[in-house]
Amino acid sequence: MISVTKLLFRDDYEGDRLRYVHGAHAMKHGAAPGIGPVVVWNSTRTCNLNCRHCYMEADSACHQGELSTDEAKHFIDDLADYRVPALLFSGGEPLMRKDFFELAEYAGAKSVRPTLSTNGTLITPEVAQRIKDIGVTYVGISLDGLADVNDSFRGRAGAYERAMAGIRNCVAVGQRVGLRFTINSHNIAELDNIFDFIEREEINRVCFYHLVYSGRGAGMTAEDVTPAESRRAMDTIIARTRDFAERGLKKEILTVDNHCDGAYMYLKAVAEGDEALAKQIKDFLGTNGGNRSGIAFGEVDPEGFVHPDQFTRHITFGNVKERPFREIWQDTDNNEILAGLKDRKPLLTGRCSTCKFIGACNGNFRARAEAVHGSFWASDPACYLTDEEIQKGFV
Repeated sequence: MISVTKLLFRDDYEGDRLRYVHGAHAMKHGAAPGIGPVVVWNSTRTCNLNCRHCYMEADSACHQGELSTDEAKHFIDDLADYRVPALLFSGGEPLMRKDFFELAEYAGAKSVRPTLSTNGTLITPEVAQRIKDIGVTYVGISLDGLADVNDSFRGRAGAYERAMAGIRNCVAVGQRVGLRFTINSHNIAELDNIFDFIEREEINRVCFYHLVYSGRGAGMTAEDVTPAESRRAMDTIIARTRDFAERGLKKEILTVDNHCDGAYMYLKAVAEGDEALAKQIKDFLGTNGGNRSGIAFGEVDPEGFVHPDQFTRHITFGNVKERPFREIWQDTDNNEILAGLKDRKPLLTGRCSTCKFIGACNGNFRARAEAVHGSFWASDPACYLTDEEIQKGFV
């Protein structure tokens, strides 16, 4: 995750203490010194939508074997003992779990900050108020475009209007809410409209996700953006972030799942002759260390299996029903992939193996590399830096 706002303006937000803190880049088992990793729990595979790019391949069925309320509380207890800073409730659609509010409130009481990733369609005014009352610190609502574009991608007519209602209901009760937008060839033309949208709707955070080829999205490689489109998208994101700042609008803008975005921002600052900004970006990227799946970030699926991240579900490290999360997360002796993720630079091949920005990227996203090249340690095909650029590195 790259905070465009942080790199450009040094603004401080909640997640920055995990991303840009001294010593974070050297961690092997957690997000920062003294704490465990951020954990996303895909708490259910059940969902009321049918998104084309869903990495969980969620559907409307009820699935057997998902963690019970008691099992989930035991899991949260383990996270608290490990000093996990945040638990992201995701899905499917997490609000379809009848015990969501009970479990989110329980996590908060255990000092594990609860956050929510949702499609937003189930957030009525009453639900929004309850989310705020139990202490959910952030709600991320997914949209993949405006109106017809979103509904086509989400597989349900009316999904956009219902998600819009969910966003507005959160804003109305003062619940911190943000937009989650996955960039692809079908919606890249919407970027400027999305910035207009978050200003108009008084949304204070937006995460622009790069497409990962996993789950139902595994066959979407041809629908991803081109390197040239990725660069233009970043130019738009940077320009509009600057525009917000110049007009005094407090908005947190992030990109997710492609750490070459940070290197691109550095190279752009160098090309523009802004030495101070280039140094600032370099320093922040150095403290972060790039992709940290299997290190500072992990995923637990509905049945309790632990994975490097939510897009790499075919690789499993253990199950929280059988062993504490901490024990699983640190067991590098019995899992070659987990050990490799914690020290991956010597294992990377292709362009990643010679890239001078490896310390700021850490090989980017392994799920995409495997999906395209058939090798877990191959270069990430979504890196849009040129062969010349990856040899420049930091000055």
